[in-house]
Amino acid sequence: MPRHLLPDPKGKCCPDPRGTQHIGSWGTLGIRPRAANEDTLALRHPVHLLSRHPAHRPPKVPLAPILKIDLRRANNTEIMLTKIKMPLPDMMSAALALDDSVLDADQIENLIKFCPTKEEMELLKNYSGDKEALGKCEHFFLELMKVPRVESKLKIFAFKIQFQSQIRDVRKNLQTVSSACEELRSSEKLKVIMKNILLIGNTLNQGTPRGQAVGFRLDSLLKLIETRATSGRMTLMHFLCKSLAEKSPEVMDFHEDLVHLEASSKLQLKALAEEQLAVVKGLEKVEQELTASESDGPVSDVFRKTLKEFIDCSSADVCSLSAFYSEVGKSADALALYFGEDPAKFPFEQVATTLLTFVGLFRKAHDENLKQIEAEKKKAQKEAEKEATQDKTPVKSKNGNADKSPRSPSTFK
Repeated sequence: MPRHLLPDPKGKCCPDPRGTQHIGSWGTLGIRPRAANEDTLALRHPVHLLSRHPAHRPPKVPLAPILKIDLRRANNTEIMLTKIKMPLPDMMSAALALDDSVLDADQIENLIKFCPTKEEMELLKNYSGDKEALGKCEHFFLELMKVPRVESKLKIFAFKIQFQSQIRDVRKNLQTVSSACEELRSSEKLKVIMKNILLIGNTLNQGTPRGQAVGFRLDSLLKLIETRATSGRMTLMHFLCKSLAEKSPEVMDFHEDLVHLEASSKLQLKALAEEQLAVVKGLEKVEQELTASESDGPVSDVFRKTLKEFIDCSSADVCSLSAFYSEVGKSADALALYFGEDPAKFPFEQVATTLLTFVGLFRKAHDENLKQIEAEKKKAQKEAEKEATQDKTPVKSKNGNADKSPRSPSTFK
């Protein structure tokens, strides 16, 4: 408590005579005296008067990005971009350099899938606001829009990545067909079998106009299993296998000569033609894009250089593939003619399928013949053993003793 307000010894409160001087001395020091209501204000707002630190301000909340693209498409685009995991400029640099060590085929296919449409490009072109405030999808589209015909360039990139594998796959399948044709025409064992089939057919048709045939339709091979002997158990296929096994056993494994027959039966030349043509058309689009990119300016400099190198290397591969396809096509037609068929009506895949089915039926009939022979051997052996046992059984005499004398023929009467 201030000294001038202390009670005097007599119990009365009197002002300190130095109090006025004390107040006056503050004024001489240039300190403003308090207003009457300042004490009350200090009590109500003590922090306002006593705190040396400014009041705490809440952090600024970042503004939500401006979205111009459909929400679902934007979300799907952003999900796709998370799988690439590189800045957009770096991604586009790798794409324009056709660098498949940075971007793989799946990533390129996704970029193609999420290229902006004409409507989306117009929407972003007409946007006059702050582009930095746009969403991730919009920034991605804007990055793609910096490159002329970006979708075409990405498709060229995808074609380049898959080019060698496409060439390799088509050539491999064509080689399978070519090998199958060669094996079928050069198999001496198959020729022997075919001659025997013709001989059997002429024998069965002896005395009729068909008994002097010089050949037969290829699908007749499958009818051998349908023609049965009078007993109903043996078919003409079984008879053929039995006859060949007796006269020419060396031809029974003729299927081992036809290594590529089964694989070739699963191929269609028409489908191979489409694959080969797709490679040719793809290279033509590459050349067209190279020409169009001449007017792109610096943005496509690396793209043009890399693309020209690719065309120089791949043109020879495409020409070689086209020539090989033509060669295999001629070989397939020759195979149909070899078996007496019209290539236009009996294409390669039908020839291969028919012969593969014949091989299966032939081998099955031969196996059944072998099992039948084995069963007959076992039956004959059992009968012989049974007969031998009966021969050794002693015959009792009239007196009840065993007669050890040799049996006479009259014994079986």
